[in-house]
Amino acid sequence: MKLATLLMIANWLPQPIADQTCLAATLYLEARDQPVLGQVAIAEVALRRRAASKFAPNLCGVLTEPKQFALSIVSPRYQLRNLGAWNRAWRIAGTTMARWADSGERFSVVPAADHFYAYQRVTPAWAAHGRRVALIGDHAFYRLAL
Repeated sequence: MKLATLLMIANWLPQPIADQTCLAATLYLEARDQPVLGQVAIAEVALRRRAASKFAPNLCGVLTEPKQFALSIVSPRYQLRNLGAWNRAWRIAGTTMARWADSGERFSVVPAADHFYAYQRVTPAWAAHGRRVALIGDHAFYRLAL
């Protein structure tokens, strides 16, 4: 399925299925070859941004903000072909969203992290202004003073 088609479908879906679809697509694009813990960490960054007042009020809005996550960077013509990786991303997205919604004590893989990047590919300028929280797989997770 093309990324553009998936995002169009997400626009028609009710919440929270729309948000889970956007989050699963992000996990697939950003980290389908990473360990489960890395995918959970990326989901936490997205959920933490949604919870912050300065970002979009829903997860799809956060994940499609220009140049923030893969959904706004990868070509809309990109084909999601790996069904196993998609199913894994879908499960991780749903589980992390449910855990995040729990009002009790929240376990966090990357506490306070609100940014990440693939550290073996590039180091963004903002990394110099943040505090590294964790390295998981090939991603570095940071807390920035925004």
